[in-house]
Amino acid sequence: MNNLQEALKRVKLIVKHPGNLITTNGLIFIFAVASGGIVANLYYAQTLLSPIGHSINLAPSLIGFIVTFIQWGYVVGLLFIVPLVDFAENRRLIVTLLCLSCLFLFGLVFIKTSMIFLLFCFLLGVSLVAPPIMLPFASYILPVEKHGQAIGKIMSGVLFGIMFARPLASGLTEIFSWKAIFIFSAVFMAILACLFYYLLPKRTPKHQLSYWTLLSSMPIILKSYPVLRRRALYHALLFGIFCLFWSSVAMLLSSHIFHYSQGQIALFAFAGATGGFAAPIAGRIADRGWIRPGTAIAIIIVILAFIIAKISGEHSVIALVISALLLDIGVAGNVVLGQKALFSLEPEIRGRLNSLYVASFFMGGAVGSAMAGYLFAHWGWGYITDLGVAVSMVAFIYFLSEVFSSRSNK
Repeated sequence: MNNLQEALKRVKLIVKHPGNLITTNGLIFIFAVASGGIVANLYYAQTLLSPIGHSINLAPSLIGFIVTFIQWGYVVGLLFIVPLVDFAENRRLIVTLLCLSCLFLFGLVFIKTSMIFLLFCFLLGVSLVAPPIMLPFASYILPVEKHGQAIGKIMSGVLFGIMFARPLASGLTEIFSWKAIFIFSAVFMAILACLFYYLLPKRTPKHQLSYWTLLSSMPIILKSYPVLRRRALYHALLFGIFCLFWSSVAMLLSSHIFHYSQGQIALFAFAGATGGFAAPIAGRIADRGWIRPGTAIAIIIVILAFIIAKISGEHSVIALVISALLLDIGVAGNVVLGQKALFSLEPEIRGRLNSLYVASFFMGGAVGSAMAGYLFAHWGWGYITDLGVAVSMVAFIYFLSEVFSSRSNK
């Protein structure tokens, strides 16, 4: 009888709090998968610019703005929505953002006017900032001994979402149309919203900081921490040419030079996706205290990627695959090293540090994406690679200034 009563109590508890069905590791896994699926929306359009542009009657020189508007929106969300994690009830915030993402993704499927399409791209970007909210939220609802494991797995989910977004989008476009990936993602966002609503506990911040106080503190934080400004500029430069490469390489492959279909572009993108495995290696390098040499290696790898793409990119797909792989390795490694450097600063401002860092390099990414269509249409692949080499060299020279200044201070 006692066992029956105990079982009934547990059933009532599960019905009232469905999150009790999920183990700690299960919750971390769900966060990781969700983060990857959400962030992937920033990159689906990169290999679909030509078919989308044709569908909405957008000029070839302007199609890069499809990705740019999504990234601009993401930057706005990072700066103005993410700070709400320290102000608003977290579960409601995450679920609301997922519902909005679902709405805007469905909107992209049915809109045929280019300007309204770009507006919805911007609004979609604003709504995609749930993952930066999930990281601090996970640290509040999980035991302390699980924090490192949670952050590592969630970041792995983000990186693999970024890397596999392009081939998934191209593959579905080959089978159906470019609209298929947005329908698929909208349904996924709706499932996540329902899942998180029933599984996540409520979490309301306890401190009395106002929203405007949080926002006004961010410029002060940016001014007060030179390491934040330096790491942000490193990765803004690298991420800018990363987006420049991936937004223009799809145009190169589908052009008269290679005549690739979306399915073939998907296979090409899978090659670059393997670069995501560099992130755990970069994490181990950072844990050993080798952030500076690791940064040098990451930037040099990016320079090498663009040199290979310049020398033989228009003549060899194999050379392009090698360039894409090296580029993804260098950029993925550098972002992890940058976050490790920032997370060694004050824990209580870690969320805002990460918000400023990610927002800064997405501004660089937005510029790179915006330039891709125009540069490729007017000057071709050679100019793209020249710019990639030049910008990555600027990043390396700026890195050397850090090395020399640290030696002179000894």
